[in-house]
Amino acid sequence: MYYGNIKKHDIANGEGIRVTLFVSGCRLHCEGCFQAQTQDFHYGKPYTKETEKEILEALEDPYCDGLTLLGGEPFEPENQVVIVELLREVKKQFPQKNIWSWTGYVYDKHLIEGGTKHTEYTDEILSYLDVLVDGPFVLEKRNLALSFRGSENQRVIDLKKTLEKKEIVLYLD
Repeated sequence: MYYGNIKKHDIANGEGIRVTLFVSGCRLHCEGCFQAQTQDFHYGKPYTKETEKEILEALEDPYCDGLTLLGGEPFEPENQVVIVELLREVKKQFPQKNIWSWTGYVYDKHLIEGGTKHTEYTDEILSYLDVLVDGPFVLEKRNLALSFRGSENQRVIDLKKTLEKKEIVLYLD
C-alpha cells in the first residue's frame, strides 16, 4: 500500500485533534474528489513498518483524540490488508482513542458480508471503527454546510451502535 500524507494534528477529519492517514488507491474516481491525486494506487510513498511507527508515535500525544483513515480509499481490498494490521496495533496500544474512517463505498451495500468490497479483513476493520462516513462524493449533491461530509448522500454512521443494533445508527443527523 502507498499513502499520500500523514497529518499529525488534524482538526478537520473527525472530532478533536487527530492523526490522519491518507491512503492511496481508489477505483471510484468521484467527480470533484478533494484528494484526486490519491486515486492512483502508487501515489506518495510506500507504507512501511516505519510509517506505522510514525503514526503510533504521533498517537502518543495526550492531546490526540484518535486516528482517521481517508483516501484514496481505505476499503479497497489491497489496502485492507495493511489497514487491519495498523488498526490492530492502534487498538492494542491506545484502546481509549477513537477511530474514524471515510469510504466512498456504501456500508450496507459494499462492506457487509456478501458486499463487493468485503474481504476476510473487512469485519475486523469495521469492529475497530467508531465512526464511518460512507458513500461516494456526488458533485451535484455537494453541500459545504454539512459536518464531516461533502455531499448530501453521504452518512456519518456510529459504527459501534450500528454493529450492536444490526441497523444503521447515524452519528449525526
